[in-house]
Amino acid sequence: MKILAITFLFILSACSSENNMDNPVPQAPGAKNYLSYFTGNKVDKITAPKGGICLMGGASENDGAMKWFLERADGGDILILRTSGTDGYNNYLYNSLSVTVNSVETIVFKNAAANSDKYIVEKINNAEAIWFAGGDQWEYISYWRNTPVSEAINNAVTKKKVVIGGTSAGMAIQGGFYFSAQNGTITSQEALLNPFDTKITVSKDPFLYNEVLKDVITDTHYDNPDRKGRHVTFLARIINDYKIQAKGIACEEYTAVCIDEKGIARVFGSYPSKEDTAYFIMPNTEIADNKPEVCKPNNPLEWNQNQAAINVYEIKGTSTGSNTFNLNNWSEGNGVIWKKWFVENGKLKE
Repeated sequence: MKILAITFLFILSACSSENNMDNPVPQAPGAKNYLSYFTGNKVDKITAPKGGICLMGGASENDGAMKWFLERADGGDILILRTSGTDGYNNYLYNSLSVTVNSVETIVFKNAAANSDKYIVEKINNAEAIWFAGGDQWEYISYWRNTPVSEAINNAVTKKKVVIGGTSAGMAIQGGFYFSAQNGTITSQEALLNPFDTKITVSKDPFLYNEVLKDVITDTHYDNPDRKGRHVTFLARIINDYKIQAKGIACEEYTAVCIDEKGIARVFGSYPSKEDTAYFIMPNTEIADNKPEVCKPNNPLEWNQNQAAINVYEIKGTSTGSNTFNLNNWSEGNGVIWKKWFVENGKLKE
């Protein structure tokens, strides 16, 4: 009888295992709402981070900019936060850039329930550098805004002076204004032809706080696809909705902007072999009450101001980040190409 019973249990177990391959058992109550991938020393190391912000355009990471990011952690612990993907950063940051750090940990949020997890909050508190991977910026915002996670991140930036950074969606969430993508993405053509398209979801609701970016909205992948027109439309909407003359920072896909604690931005890329460019954009302050002439629903945007509406400072990114821009006054820099942009009947012109 014992043999028969054991045989029956074995068969039952085998059938159950085969069924689970096609129909996974639902996550048990109390299971973690995140995944963690750890590389390096498990013992927390306290160092003196130098602060700063790294904004990256969205394609493969620029090694020079990532070295800058790691060096500002002063040999401490690097934390990657993301809502999709796995551990792709761990080996790259720990072993590949010749910058010594104590550890690299990637935490992948499975859902919003992880936004108050004590383990994650502790890891944020212990980090000397925090990096946001690419993904869906609305997931970051909807998961973290007004939660213990965003509070811990902001405390780390303002009090501990950790260095912070991100690529693609991880860059898009870092301005005081941000395109949330709550209703999906939008193209430049769609935005320019209707600046009140429901997909234009520009928010100022407190989220991540960087003093130097408090009146800035960022955009990424600037050359693929072309996002200049939608970025200008975001600025037009901020002027229209909030009465604030906000500014923009944008990166082409292989370009990065690294801002130190003094507000000086260095631009990294592969120029002159490639035309990697960062853009610093602001309404022309020489024009009194500078605002769009036409910014209303179902009408093409008109922001002309005698073809001088917007000042644009283009800077090529080099391997050493030798070209710079001063974010304290938005008027000084080296390696700068000065341009004027304007919008005429829903078309951006340079």
